[in-house]
Amino acid sequence: MNSTMTLSALTAITGLDVFDYLDREVSIPVVDGLQAQGDLIVVPYSLVANIVSPAAWTRSVNVPLSGVELLRSAAGGNPHSLVADDGVCTWSSPVRDSRGLALGILDAHGTAYLIHPEHGATGIAPGRYVIGRQRERGAGRAINGMQLVAD
Repeated sequence: MNSTMTLSALTAITGLDVFDYLDREVSIPVVDGLQAQGDLIVVPYSLVANIVSPAAWTRSVNVPLSGVELLRSAAGGNPHSLVADDGVCTWSSPVRDSRGLALGILDAHGTAYLIHPEHGATGIAPGRYVIGRQRERGAGRAINGMQLVAD
């Protein structure tokens, strides 16, 4: 995949779709730092290496163009999928995380994309990242004032 991908081109080559209200001709930004998509956050591994690590039970898979579903939105809604050209990126999960937020570790040797029907897509530059859940201050059932973001 090239780094000047449009949403239209990405949905065409992956077979994954987005909602009609999104502008499909927009160029997808490729970021090498922190980024968020709904209830997910992408964090460069170097920022959390002291609290997130592979474990003995961690399994790695090549990320296919058809995608790896990372998380389904609240109440079984729309999936967040990670896509990349075959053989370019590796997804490793589950991982050890003292906060309990990490879903896994992405090793990207080329551009990877997160795609979601409501949010469109974001690009992830080559590098090592932890992808996990976001949390926010909240009331009600929140533990210590924190709850998972639900989109």
